[in-house]
Amino acid sequence: MAVAITLRGVSRVHGTAKALDDVSLEFAAGGATALMGHSGAGKSTLLQLIGGMDLPDSGEILLDGKPLPRRGLGAHRRRIGFVFQRFHLLPALSALDNVLAPVLPYRVDFDRRAWARELLDAVGLAGRERALPSQLSGGQQQRVAIARALIGRPPLLLADEPTGNLDSATGQEIVDLLFGLRESHGMTMIIATHNPELAATCDRLIRLADGRVAADETMAPATDVLDRIGRLG
Repeated sequence: MAVAITLRGVSRVHGTAKALDDVSLEFAAGGATALMGHSGAGKSTLLQLIGGMDLPDSGEILLDGKPLPRRGLGAHRRRIGFVFQRFHLLPALSALDNVLAPVLPYRVDFDRRAWARELLDAVGLAGRERALPSQLSGGQQQRVAIARALIGRPPLLLADEPTGNLDSATGQEIVDLLFGLRESHGMTMIIATHNPELAATCDRLIRLADGRVAADETMAPATDVLDRIGRLG
């Protein structure tokens, strides 16, 4: 089941700079939201706080109406799929073992290896299960990272510049893959990006500037995605 997220007056200070400044937002269950803004606008900080990798200095974050705890965040993080600009694959492990790594320490109610193979097939890497990261292209490594993010069957996927290290053609393949998987897995998805093509595929666009929400726009359907990209310019 997809998860709904609410932020109420959330602030986070790094040193003397406010990475987020009194941000209040709601993310509907099953929605796909793009976060845009210049470097340092607060996109990554927002994802880290929602994902439980960091804690706010003030305000609260709720998932399905329940406050995010300040302790015991490991269980919360296991319910979230994370995809980063840098793939963070373990170089000594095969593609299959990289996908399996997040769930190996825990008891699960599904066949881990079968599900990992199914995910690699879903991201177009059937037959490459034994390949090491060094034997894969950048786009293939990002596909492994996406499969790894889904191994725990998360209701929420957070992606931080998932196409940032890829050429435009490969980046578009990853965009298509992410949104296809979102439809098939019924996840809420929040993506920080500088890529207008990626943002144009989302249901909603939030622009951040200096830690605050500068614009919040519902993306109207467009017959041509280039129309959306032009508006995002």
